[in-house]
Amino acid sequence: MFEVTVRDSIASAHQLHGYDGPCKDMHGHTWKVEVVILGDTLDEVGLLADFKVMKTRLKEVLAPLDHVVLNDLPAFKDLNPSTENLARHIYRSLVSRCAPLRLKQVQVWESDTASVIYYE
Repeated sequence: MFEVTVRDSIASAHQLHGYDGPCKDMHGHTWKVEVVILGDTLDEVGLLADFKVMKTRLKEVLAPLDHVVLNDLPAFKDLNPSTENLARHIYRSLVSRCAPLRLKQVQVWESDTASVIYYE
């Protein structure tokens, strides 16, 4: 079994409604996003997935999330844009773009010391 990992980042703001602490106020992060693709069959070149292709697909999913207020997006209209919900949103937006390979997980870092991993 092989895993291919690509990373990118976005800068966006959010606030967590109902949270008792400073994150209830608008603030921003430079979110680091790491995606892991899983598979056991290599192509004729010896690749599971082309890094360039996977980076492009990730950029396509992240573009609408970059330099925006996440709370203003339709995806978070009725959902707090927590790191957990952001990771799930990215996963579900990317999973069909990875076929026929399997998207193993999406990890979103909101800081150098705090991250969330989402998988299905």
